[in-house]
Parts: sequence; C-alpha cells; structure tokens
Amino acid sequence: QVQLVESGGGLVQAGGSLRLSCVASGPAFNVDPLGWFRQAPGKAREFVGAISRGGGTTYYADSVKGRFAISRDNSKNTMYLQMNSLKPEDTAVYYCARTRRVQSTKVSEYDYWGQGTQVTVSS
Repeated sequence: QVQLVESGGGLVQAGGSLRLSCVASGPAFNVDPLGWFRQAPGKAREFVGAISRGGGTTYYADSVKGRFAISRDNSKNTMYLQMNSLKPEDTAVYYCARTRRVQSTKVSEYDYWGQGTQVTVSS
C-alpha cells in the first residue's frame, strides 16, 4: 500500500517562498504520476499541479503557473513543490496524491493521499 507524507508547510509573508516535500513509501513509487492539490477553508479541493512518472512532464493550474514548480527524485521516493511569489490566496492545506492516469487534474482520479501540510501566507 502506498503511503504519502507531506512536510515543509508554514507561515510566510506575501512574496516569499516555501518548498514542500512529499515522501512516499510502498510499491512502485517511481512508476506513477503524482500531483499536488490544495484546499482552503470552506472551499473544494483544487488541483495545483502534477508530474509524470519520470519527471519529464509537469503541468499546472493557471493560478500557480510561473510561480510554482514540481519536481521529483525517484531515488529518494520524494516529490517537491517549490512555491515562489506566494500570495495570501495561496493559503490552504496542501496535499500530495498518486494517480494511475496521465495528466490528470481531477480529485476523483487520485487514489492515495497524504495527510496534508498547512501553508499560510500573510499579507
């Protein structure tokens, strides 16, 4: 069974940066696409970005394009989310998740999830 654990969240001022990590355990981490989602209070969980199994392809929500970058190191079973130029509207709990589909942006198409890490951006 795949287990995902996020870390790296915290409080940062607007314009600052954070890097989140997602460490996976379980079988075949390096053969599946992975994604990042976020959920703000009172809002639905939304897609942030995702990365292909080998790390060669990434895609992002329009709201974070140009500011966030996803990478993965399969030798360490770890995926990263580098967040730059953070805005107060980026405040949310951030989740990593696993999918078996290519270029999936839908919550329903991800089957394993981490517990989430809180990111708070102050103005």
